[in-house]
Amino acid sequence: MNDNDNVCHAKSSPREALTWSTIAFFGGFAGVSAFGPIVPILKQTLSLSPLLMGLLAASPALTGSLLRIPFGAMVDRTGGKKPILVLLTMAILGVAGITLMFGLFPEPQPAHYPFFLLFGILSGCGIATFSVGIPSVSYWYPQRAQGSALAIYAGLGNLAPGLFALLLPSLVVWLGFTISYVVWLGILVLLVVLVYVYMQDAPYFQYREMGLDIDPDALLLACGEELLPSGKAMDSIRRAGSDWRTWVLTYFYFITFGGFIALTVWFPTYWSELYAVGLVQAGLLTALYSLSASLLRVLGGYAADRIGGEKVTLLSFAIVAAGALFMILSGRSIGGAVVGVLLLALGMGFANAAVFKLVPKYSPAAVGGAAGIVGGLGAFGGFVLPPVMGMFIKFNGPAGYAQGFSVFLVLSLLAIGFIVVLTRQATVKETTKPSLINK
Repeated sequence: MNDNDNVCHAKSSPREALTWSTIAFFGGFAGVSAFGPIVPILKQTLSLSPLLMGLLAASPALTGSLLRIPFGAMVDRTGGKKPILVLLTMAILGVAGITLMFGLFPEPQPAHYPFFLLFGILSGCGIATFSVGIPSVSYWYPQRAQGSALAIYAGLGNLAPGLFALLLPSLVVWLGFTISYVVWLGILVLLVVLVYVYMQDAPYFQYREMGLDIDPDALLLACGEELLPSGKAMDSIRRAGSDWRTWVLTYFYFITFGGFIALTVWFPTYWSELYAVGLVQAGLLTALYSLSASLLRVLGGYAADRIGGEKVTLLSFAIVAAGALFMILSGRSIGGAVVGVLLLALGMGFANAAVFKLVPKYSPAAVGGAAGIVGGLGAFGGFVLPPVMGMFIKFNGPAGYAQGFSVFLVLSLLAIGFIVVLTRQATVKETTKPSLINK
C-alpha cells in the first residue's frame, strides 16, 4: 500500500462490522440469561446454602468480567473475529451443558453442583465479547464517529438481559424447559456460523494478512481507519495500565456498567421484598430499568460525539446521584422509586456510552488493552456491589433496601470530582497520534 493508493482493498465496511460486532455481543450477553432461570431451581433441588447459591449465581458475571481483560487486549494482536468466536464457543458449551444436565437429570442432586458451577462459568464467557467489540468497532471508525458507533454497539447489545428476562420464562411455559434451551442453543450455534462467515477484521489486520505494506496516512485516506493497534496483547495492557486515566475510566465504568449488572440482579428482590409486588410485576419493573439504560446508552453516544465525553460523563454522574437520592428518600413510595429508577437508567446509560467515547481518546495506541481493563474491572462491579448493598439489609432490616442506594450516591459524588480533574487535564494535553505496530 502506498500514498497514491486511494482504493481500500479491505472486505466489509464500518456499518457491516458494527452490525456483526453488535449481534455477537447481543448473543454472548444473552447466553448468560440462559443461566439465570436455573438458579432458583437448583437452590431448591440441591438444598444450597446462601454462600453456594451466591457463588453459583455470580459465576457467569465473574467470568464475563475477568475474561474481558485478556480477550480485549488480544484484539490489538489478532483482530476481533478470532477472540469473539472463541468466547461464543465457550458460551455455547455452557448452554449445552445446562441443557444436557437437565435432560439427563430432571431433578439434579447435590453431587451435580460442580457441573452446574462449571457451566455457569462457561455461559458467562459470552459477556466478555464486549471488550473485544469495543476495539474492533473503534478500528473501523474515525474518532469523530466512535461515540455514536460504540453507543449503538453497546446499547443494542445490552438489551439482551432485559429482553431475555421477559422472553425466556414465556418460552419455557410454552415449549417446556429442555426444548426452550435446545432452541436457544441452536440459535447460538447459528450465530457463531454467521460470524465466522461474514464478520471481518478492521482494514489494518486484513492488509497485514495479505502481506501488504501499511502506511497510516494512506490507510486513513483509503479506508477511513484512523487508529492503529500497538502490537502484542501484553504490551497493549501495560501501555494502557501505565496511564492513570485508564484507572479513572475504570472507576467510572465500575459504577455505571457494574452498577447496571448489579441492579439488574438486585431489583427483582428489591421490588418483591420492599413493596411486596408479584414476581411478574417485579420482572417488568426490572426490565423497565434494564431496557431503558440500554436504549439510553445509544443516545448517550450521540451526545458524547456532539458535546464531548467529559461533559456527558459529568452530567451523567450528577443524574445518577439524583436517582440514588430518590431511591434513598422514596421510603415505601413506589412512585418515587420508579422516578429514581428512571434517573439511574438515564445517568448510567449515558455514562456508559461517554466512558467508551473517552477510551480511544486517552489510549489511542492501546485501545484493546484499555477496553479490556475498563470493561473487565469495571464490570466486576456487578459482582461486588450487590453484597455491599446487602449489608444495609443485614444491619437495618427492610429499610436497608432503600438505604443501600447510598452506595451509588457516594460513588457518584466521588466520580464527579474525578471527572473535573480529568477535564482540566484534557484541556492542557492533547492526545498524540497512535504509533504503528512494531513487527
